[in-house]
Amino acid sequence: MNAISRRGACPALSAPMRTGDGLLVRLNPVASGFSPNTLIGLCESASRHGNGLVEVTARGSLQIRGLSEASAPLLAAEVDALGIEVRTGVPVETGPLAGLDPDETADPRPLAETIRERIGASGLSPRLGPKVSVVVDGGGRFGMSKVAADLRLDAVDAGMWRVAVAGDAETAQVRGVHDADAARDIALSVLEAIAALGIDGRARDLPAAPRPSGRPEVGNVEHRSCKTAQTGFHALRDSRVALAVALPFGQMRAESVIAFARAAEERNARDIRLAPGRMLLVPCTDRPAAEAFRAMAENIGFVTDPADPRLSIAACPGSPACGSGKIPARDLAATIARDHAALFDGSFELHVSGCAKGCAHPAPAALTLVGADRGCGLVLGCTARAAPVAHATDPASGFARLAALWNASARETKALAAAFSGNKP
Repeated sequence: MNAISRRGACPALSAPMRTGDGLLVRLNPVASGFSPNTLIGLCESASRHGNGLVEVTARGSLQIRGLSEASAPLLAAEVDALGIEVRTGVPVETGPLAGLDPDETADPRPLAETIRERIGASGLSPRLGPKVSVVVDGGGRFGMSKVAADLRLDAVDAGMWRVAVAGDAETAQVRGVHDADAARDIALSVLEAIAALGIDGRARDLPAAPRPSGRPEVGNVEHRSCKTAQTGFHALRDSRVALAVALPFGQMRAESVIAFARAAEERNARDIRLAPGRMLLVPCTDRPAAEAFRAMAENIGFVTDPADPRLSIAACPGSPACGSGKIPARDLAATIARDHAALFDGSFELHVSGCAKGCAHPAPAALTLVGADRGCGLVLGCTARAAPVAHATDPASGFARLAALWNASARETKALAAAFSGNKP
């Protein structure tokens, strides 16, 4: 096992990544989900070998934190013993309810599997960087439209797919609409072109697919969603009802996830699925079973209410869990959600980032609080990498002053910046 992966790589079982609280690994299972017993075993392993924190990422992968050089191989061995097969190579992602969502335009699984097979047969994987990804999106309530990828194939109808590169469904550069066979061939040619750029190549670097333009300017406080789908109940094609719950800011203690999995098992749930938006999906036998399970999940600590303000805030771990974090991002996000819940009415969304990398929400957000050497910066209408318009040494107080102006609809850039920093405009 490699001791530490390079920064920016995907922290797989074989290449954990160094963070502020130890090593981190990310699991992307081949199966659509975990059985309750398997998830229980995985969380117990996380408690034994890590710091007991379990995360679900914005893309719907599972992360285990706080591992050491000695414990990471032990976790990997136990994952193998549990029979969890994890994806390796280029991820080709589909929605968590692919084939079960009655609202999806087309079942993306056959095309996705064909692309995986072609990538394997072509030897492309070792020539592509660890961040290169493919999304095959059939649409529906739990589609992948908000998930950015180097290559996207979005269903237009039952037999046609829109091929696009470098972005999510809104920002990616369209290469045309084709049937499944042609879309597959174009997908492989795009991946070959990315590989030709070298191990750090991405689709945004291709000459024919420049980085999407139109990034909002400072002061243009544009609404951009941090969410993919809502928590709550979702009818499935096979007459079952799926319950969607979210981990608060994507993280919970392993014992809470274990309690959730045991409750799912008691209600005869067959699997627990990872979903984009830091969610878990549990297909239940019927609506009454799902409603009873929802009450249990809420008591455990999961987010079950679609109006919960935490669903409108994207936040990374921040300090001290991340070595790059300059502010305790999740603690600050929890304080803001508690003290300013009335702001989050579905039209107000916030990104709290420990540093300028913006891992929790790479896209522009209406408001971003970002850790900086000068304390906490305020970014308006851009990504965390943009230059802050103001700084505050006490970000909670700064946000409170800004929120008062937002409630009063005084959203002019200079006034917001002055309020956040505590200075006169």
